[in-house]
Amino acid sequence: MSGLASDPSPERAMTSASEVAEIVTVLTESQRETLRALIDRIIPADDFPGGWDAGVGDYLDRQFAADLRPLIEMYRAGLDALGHEARATTGSDFAQVAPEAQDEVLRRVEAGDVATDWSVDPAAFFRTVVEHAAEGYYGDPGNGGNRDGVSWQMIGFEVTG
Repeated sequence: MSGLASDPSPERAMTSASEVAEIVTVLTESQRETLRALIDRIIPADDFPGGWDAGVGDYLDRQFAADLRPLIEMYRAGLDALGHEARATTGSDFAQVAPEAQDEVLRRVEAGDVATDWSVDPAAFFRTVVEHAAEGYYGDPGNGGNRDGVSWQMIGFEVTG
């Protein structure tokens, strides 16, 4: 799915109109808001952009239309369950609670110690999203993430040749 390559050109990152239309329907607005908040807790901003601003959402959009297509239902179910979990334990949607409260919810999800019923394994869902967030953040910008090579700049990687 991802990897380091020497061609981070914008042409490789283009998505067809039919793929864009399909991407829009993959997640509901609520699921997308939850995903954005989740990605930004996995890779929070510091001196560099957080996961979402660095293009992890764009990477996932492209991958949902390709390699991650078989995982769309797991993502939908996991994001819905994360929303229910946050509402049950904090009284608000995951995307609406303070970062510290989000982190506490995620610690429990990561450990599989959840208060609500999940149709997917919560710990496995969390591990999967962490893995895909890392791919989108550190991978080749040609795959849709790592906007402007920001993570490569962060680690001092330079594309040559």
